[in-house]
Parts: sequence; structure tokens; C-alpha cells
Amino acid sequence: MTSHAIEVCDVHKSFGAVQALRGINLEVKSGEFFGLLGPNGAGKSTLIHLLAGLAKISSGKIFIHGHDVARDYRRARASLGVVPQELVYDPFFSVREILTIQSGYFGLGNQNRAWIEELIETLNLSEKANTSVYRLSGGMKRRVLIAQALVHRPPVVVLDEPTAGVDVELRQVLWKFANRLHKEGHTIVLTTHYLGEAEALCERIAILHHGQLIALDTKDALLARCPYRWLVLTFAQPMPTLPTALEDRIVARDVDSLTLKIHRLSESVGSVLDTLREAGFQVKDLQTRDPGLEEVFLDLTRGS
Repeated sequence: MTSHAIEVCDVHKSFGAVQALRGINLEVKSGEFFGLLGPNGAGKSTLIHLLAGLAKISSGKIFIHGHDVARDYRRARASLGVVPQELVYDPFFSVREILTIQSGYFGLGNQNRAWIEELIETLNLSEKANTSVYRLSGGMKRRVLIAQALVHRPPVVVLDEPTAGVDVELRQVLWKFANRLHKEGHTIVLTTHYLGEAEALCERIAILHHGQLIALDTKDALLARCPYRWLVLTFAQPMPTLPTALEDRIVARDVDSLTLKIHRLSESVGSVLDTLREAGFQVKDLQTRDPGLEEVFLDLTRGS
């Protein structure tokens, strides 16, 4: 078996005059929990459509577990399960019927019954198993989509904005199940605008912007790129006018609190406090925190 679950080799995709992807090269290791991030319009969904064979590559190649998505699309598609953003479903069948039909698409038939029942139970769909999907709530429909993506036990699972608009219960069920699949050796690719989720779950992260790959590294290496840390100050009284020297460091401010961005190497907390004391500020409390993935993401995509 190849050591790479996904290989994207110099992939370009154009829609008429619009270049959605521009020479993307990346590899996702087998068994990895991988984050694919980017602002709206960055090209994430286009890349996922190419992985799943739902769109044609303009140039370049993509392999899923060594199978070319264009030349060996049956094996490539059988190796991949995609949980899409959109709630797409067949309204004429029950939950159990849809999963049985989906199994048939991959030639599994009746031999897959035990796994279907496990999916139904794990995703808390047991009470709705014989209910037509169109009668389900949005959250329940999302669970059915997850079950459909996993019904053929694909080694590679793509979660495309899986928690967008879902409740806390479903979010917990989903991440518990995703972590279980990961521990069992499945490769998980996550796209999300909730960067805290990516920071908590992903081992490596790729960031797309304007159809280009602008970062690809381990989570820890990406976090280390940011040269700043955040200083959160609470004052004993409403703030007077802030010293001019600190104005360009403001991240957030309130009546009696202030968050400043200070450089790790060239600025110290002590020097900032000295400047504030000289200006008559009485600091009641202070906290420092390192940058999170959100700050790194904004720093990389802002103005690029």
C-alpha cells in the first residue's frame, strides 16, 4: 500500500477564464488527520470535487491510495468517502434503505448489514432508521450524509465543513467518531472555518488562498511562524488616552481592558508595563497568550 493517501501533482483547474486552482502540489500521508483551510473562494471545494471525481482536472494528476482519479476512477472513488457541505438526499427512502442502496453502489450488498447497523447506532439514528429522510431535521440529515460517506468503509474520509450549522450534540458525536476512525487507521481530511477545531484535531495543515497553496506544514510549525504574543491587560479604572507608542499594537479594547500584540523578540512585557505606568495607567491584572491557528491564518491570508 502506498504511504500516501492523497497525492496532488501540479493540479490546475479553470472554469472558463477563472483559475480556481493554480499548480497545487501536496501529499496527505496514510493515517494522517490533515487540515485543508482557506478563506471562502480559496479553492477548497474545487479541490475536493476533483478528489471525488465530480469535476475534471484541467491539468495535473490526483491519486487516491495510488489510484489515478481519472484513469482508475472506480478504485479511487472506492477509497474515498466525502461528507459534503450541502444537505443532498433522496427523499423517497428511509435512512436504512439509503445506506443499503449506497452499499450496493460499491458492490457490498447484504454483506454490509452489520456495518450499516453500527453506523446507525453510532450516529444516534436508531429511532429514525425507518423514517423517510425528508422527514428528518437538518441535524439528522447531516448524520445520514456522514453514514453514507462511510458506508463502504473508505480508507480516506473527507469532512467538508461537517459542523457548519450543527448543534453541540452532533458536533460531539462527529468528533468522537472521527477520532475513532483516525485511531483505526483511516486518513481524515478536514475543511472547516472553525479554526479551533483544526488546531485541536489536525497534525498537518495546508492553507489555500486565491487558488494557490500558501502554506503546508505541521500544526506546531505553523503556530511557530507567528512572531507575536498577546498581552491582555485589565485596568483599575477606565482607560485614559493610550500612549502613542502603543496605539499600533492594539488588537482589542474595552472600557477597562486592552489586548496588545507584542513581538516575541524585540519587545518585553516589562517595557510595555513601564510605558503604561509612566502614562498614569494602573494595571489590575494581566495575562499573556501565544497565538492560535486563527491568528496565524489571518496573518498568512491578509493582504496576500
